Amino acid sequence: MYVIATAGHVDHGKSTLVRALTGINPDRLREEQEREMTIDLGFAWMTLPDGESVGIVDVPGHIDFIENMLAGVGGIDLALLVIAADEGPMPQTREHLAILNLLRVPRAVVALTKLDMSPSPEWPELISADIRALLQGTPLADAPIVPVSARHGQGLTELVGVLQTTLAETQRLRASGGLARRDLRQPRLPVDRAFTIQGFGTVVTGTLIDGSFTVGDEVVVWPEGVPARIRGLQTHQQKLVTATPGSRVAINLSGVTVEQVARGSVIAPPLIPPRRGEIRGGTRGEAGGGGEEEKGRRGGVGGGLQPTELLDVQLEVLAAPYQRMALKHNTEVKVFCGTAERIARVRLLNGNELAPGATGWAQLELAAPVAVANGDRFIARLPSPSITVGGGVVVDAHPSYAYRRHAGVADPGVLARLEAMLQGAPIERVEKALLQLGFTTRAECARQAGLNEADFSAALAELGAAGAAVQVDEVLAMREVWQAKLEQAAQLTTAFHKAQPLIMGMQRESLRNKIGLAPRVFNALVRYGAAAGALVDHGETMREPTHQIRFTQAQQQDVDNLLADFHARPLNAPSVKDSRAAVSDAVYEALLRQKRLVQVKPDVVFLAETYAAAVAQVREIIQRDGSVTAAQVRDALGTTRKYALGLLEHLDEIGVTRRVGDARVLR
Repeated sequence: MYVIATAGHVDHGKSTLVRALTGINPDRLREEQEREMTIDLGFAWMTLPDGESVGIVDVPGHIDFIENMLAGVGGIDLALLVIAADEGPMPQTREHLAILNLLRVPRAVVALTKLDMSPSPEWPELISADIRALLQGTPLADAPIVPVSARHGQGLTELVGVLQTTLAETQRLRASGGLARRDLRQPRLPVDRAFTIQGFGTVVTGTLIDGSFTVGDEVVVWPEGVPARIRGLQTHQQKLVTATPGSRVAINLSGVTVEQVARGSVIAPPLIPPRRGEIRGGTRGEAGGGGEEEKGRRGGVGGGLQPTELLDVQLEVLAAPYQRMALKHNTEVKVFCGTAERIARVRLLNGNELAPGATGWAQLELAAPVAVANGDRFIARLPSPSITVGGGVVVDAHPSYAYRRHAGVADPGVLARLEAMLQGAPIERVEKALLQLGFTTRAECARQAGLNEADFSAALAELGAAGAAVQVDEVLAMREVWQAKLEQAAQLTTAFHKAQPLIMGMQRESLRNKIGLAPRVFNALVRYGAAAGALVDHGETMREPTHQIRFTQAQQQDVDNLLADFHARPLNAPSVKDSRAAVSDAVYEALLRQKRLVQVKPDVVFLAETYAAAVAQVREIIQRDGSVTAAQVRDALGTTRKYALGLLEHLDEIGVTRRVGDARVLR
């Protein structure tokens, strides 16, 4: 499942385009429909031609409602930047683009709307050139531009195709580790809407991140701290048992009223109390600043999400023309993180101002608690005049203290700690290394993460306990990497079984070559798949657990006739040549693979039970008499010399007997 958010200037046709793509009117408020202008977030969904489900968050473009827009663009896979062909890029287009860049939205598609209102045939091409110039130098510089007319349907099919292709590229990047969604089984859902439904009670919606929720889970509404229980889950009006990361989800909560949850709240699991003797959080020495009041940390991190009123951040001030004045120390701003909005005081940690385009360290002192996590992106806006000044990333969501400054600079220990944390906490650095390396070893992963053995082992143990990282033998990888290769193996074996239904399994080496793994990694994958019940390892061949050799009705009739002949004369059975002629070479080979027949020589074959009984009788004779000859076996079994000699030569070959003169003895 994917999530898309619209972006763009007011009245450029975002809601009209969403309605044309989905058949759903995202303007749910009466005032919005009367004014024909989006005021609050709207939601719709569609299914792409490849079957993928897409949720769409329609955000307002008017400057008066841009703060509502900020609640809708977190945790998305792609931005649909809407620009009208009759006007081109406008002020809110540029501000929305700056916000998308600050939030590091991974991909964008530009919809050049209102094509039917273009003043001339050449105009869309000129506007497209302006758009390309606007995007130049941003992470979205290569975004495709698709001209459309939502009212007339022109270009909509092409737009859907481009959305599908671009989202698939995002998925491929995720699979290779470039933009992987976190799934550390620490789920949280920033709430963008809360309402009641008669007969059900409180319902909240949002985009689920960092893990999965299941019906019946105990949760907490943060930062309010209100306990609740998940009564039901839905996505796009479809009931779910479990909701997965990255999906748009509606949660029916029991035990909480709608007054106790609002936009900006976060639904997350309850805190895990620290183990006896465990210390969470820093010490005064670690803080490095001899700070003032311990305001931010309440039991530290690692046991679950929890509120904070202090944030250590790396702050990026927008460059001109978005921002022309420096951001000064102690400036009051509005901070938008997830769906939450808080007033905050910016405490710069290195200097008294940040120039346009500059990046620096800051501590945000919030007027009210917020529930965020390390690595979350945020936007900062001035309350008056209402403009976006910058944004950044939360480096420490729970700093120990409000830092003091000396000569305009925080303690060097603070700055050094933040530099180290920017690289990520050990668990984040190990996760990032694993996503970059794919299949690897502990030593290689530790080097990539830049951690000592103790920190690396602790972080890997935490990832392992969460089920996010898996080690098989000496091979280490994220769970999704194992699963992706296992799914590929399953697809290949399924295709093989379909093409070769009478063969028990695919050749091991053939499967390894098609997957493209080194033998060491492939062998570990096989063990991983066998343990998961997804593959059956027959040594030289591999098969799906559900695969069985099945004959057609005509083939089964031939098999029944042949086996009846074997039962009628078990020790003077049909020859290999006659058996093949009776059922076909392919079916005969299948009977051998099923071990229903045992071929001992090029022209001697027995029923499996006849073979087992004959071998047991030969052993018994040798154990009794010390040896046996072909003539004795012939007489004991009541067969011909051909079958007796064929059986004995076979037993010599497989190491049961050895020849001494004209007789055989046990090895």
